[in-house]
Amino acid sequence: QVQLVESGGGSVQAGGSLRLSCAASGYTYMSYCMGWFRQAPGKEREGVATIDSDGATTYADSVKGRFTISKDNAKNTQYLQMNSLKPGDSAMYYCAADFACPINIDDGSESSINYWGQGTQVTVSS
Repeated sequence: QVQLVESGGGSVQAGGSLRLSCAASGYTYMSYCMGWFRQAPGKEREGVATIDSDGATTYADSVKGRFTISKDNAKNTQYLQMNSLKPGDSAMYYCAADFACPINIDDGSESSINYWGQGTQVTVSS
């Protein structure tokens, strides 16, 4: 059974940084594509960043140059380093994984990806 567990969320002031982690279990990690999505209250879930099994990455325009997605295959963990945070980045952040690659960063619907974590809250104050 595939499990994704996020950690690292919290509250920071604008301009600050946070690093989210997503520990994966229950599948052959290296064969999956992974990504981060976020959902703010009253808004649809949106893609933030994705990383393919070969390490290729994609980013939403709103986070390019500020966020970095990465993964450690030995630890079965992916990360999202978030720098220069803005109040508009406040949301629940979800880790996602799927054997079908690549993950479509433009489709944040729950049905589009097979596996989701429970989410971790990020709050950025001005």
